[in-house]
Amino acid sequence: MVATNKMKTKSTEGPAERGYEQVCLEKELDFWDRCLAEPPVAAADVTEDRTCQQLAQMLESCLSRAKKTTLHCSSVLVPEQLTRRVARDVLRLASGEPCGLRGCVLYVHLELEKGWKQLERIAYDASVVPTFELTLVFKQDGAAWPSLRDFFFMGSCFTPAFRHALKLGPGFRLVKKKLYSSSAGTVIEEC
Repeated sequence: MVATNKMKTKSTEGPAERGYEQVCLEKELDFWDRCLAEPPVAAADVTEDRTCQQLAQMLESCLSRAKKTTLHCSSVLVPEQLTRRVARDVLRLASGEPCGLRGCVLYVHLELEKGWKQLERIAYDASVVPTFELTLVFKQDGAAWPSLRDFFFMGSCFTPAFRHALKLGPGFRLVKKKLYSSSAGTVIEEC
């Protein structure tokens, strides 16, 4: 028995000789080079970003409700990206916990000249037994008193119904307290 092998000859033509335009080929190679150079977006990053947005919206809603009920002011001025920064720090502190953010109870406070005022209690997932508490303390901006010019423009500034705008400062404080461990201490972060 004799085995025969028919070998196909390879074409020495390149892609350009087979009808591909050189320009199209370069564009396609550039596209794949860019795709390989960009880091892939992980599903966890997308979920974390969505959770961060939801938490920031919860904080903004909390401040909106508090201006009418607790703070008795016409508006609360919040620095740009403050709620987003707070949400990122809350997620960071929740990352090492057994239930993550779902096991968090967040107490939101406002620092006043004499102590602080509780604005709201937020449970991200009320169906989960809390494993830790976070106390968030927003700080007022240093310029809490309105200027004399603002009094003249408001007209009825000396009436009892006068309500001002409350301006928050860019700083805040987070205090973490673990509920499941008696040996765990309290973590205080000043931001």
